[in-house]
Amino acid sequence: MRFAIVRFPGTWSDRDTQHVLVNVLGQEADIIWHQETSLAGFDAVVLPGGFSYGDYLRCGAIARFSPIMEPVLQAAAVGVPVIGICNGFQVLCESGLLPGALIRNRSLRFRCEWTHLRCEGSPSPWTDGISKGEVLRVPISHGEGNYQADPTTIKELESGGRVVFRYCDEQGEATPSSNPNGSTHNIAGICNEAGNVVGMMPHPERAGEKLTGGADGNRLWESLIGTATGAPV
Repeated sequence: MRFAIVRFPGTWSDRDTQHVLVNVLGQEADIIWHQETSLAGFDAVVLPGGFSYGDYLRCGAIARFSPIMEPVLQAAAVGVPVIGICNGFQVLCESGLLPGALIRNRSLRFRCEWTHLRCEGSPSPWTDGISKGEVLRVPISHGEGNYQADPTTIKELESGGRVVFRYCDEQGEATPSSNPNGSTHNIAGICNEAGNVVGMMPHPERAGEKLTGGADGNRLWESLIGTATGAPV
């Protein structure tokens, strides 16, 4: 597969993502500057973590107006797999591709630590290769990862099976103590109705090699690659 990794001013997870996709998983991955206006030739799009435009105004609010976002919107509309990680999730919410917002952590502190995520079984190429209820160990690194939405939206996400990951303990229980930022219902990631667009606060690209603490993050990339090629990596 060929991945487009979008770089905004202030992005810093683009190289980590490219390293995992190319050097660990053997895929093609190009870093695309935010002023580009085409995603032709790419099979999937990644909006990585960082501090786009210094997080001025609101996290992701300025990046939403970058030229590259129009082709991202167009790609998402025709079913191209798109994932927003951390700041990328914030950009997806600001752009309207996903509902809700990411606000200040409940603790009002930046949290950088390993977390456990329970896969909720949402139909998505990003998670089709992960069993429902399976627990992954993936780190977070954010100050504004507290997912919030109005009650109607939360109900629609839950009833529509659009919660992709939920913060949990090592046994898979979604407890208050396992919620690192105060997100409603321990939500760590969601998808759109079609399932091709996923946003998540934890960083799968930081969990790509056992040398750096674990490789559970690769399960998402492997799931997508397996769905696209018809065979697991």
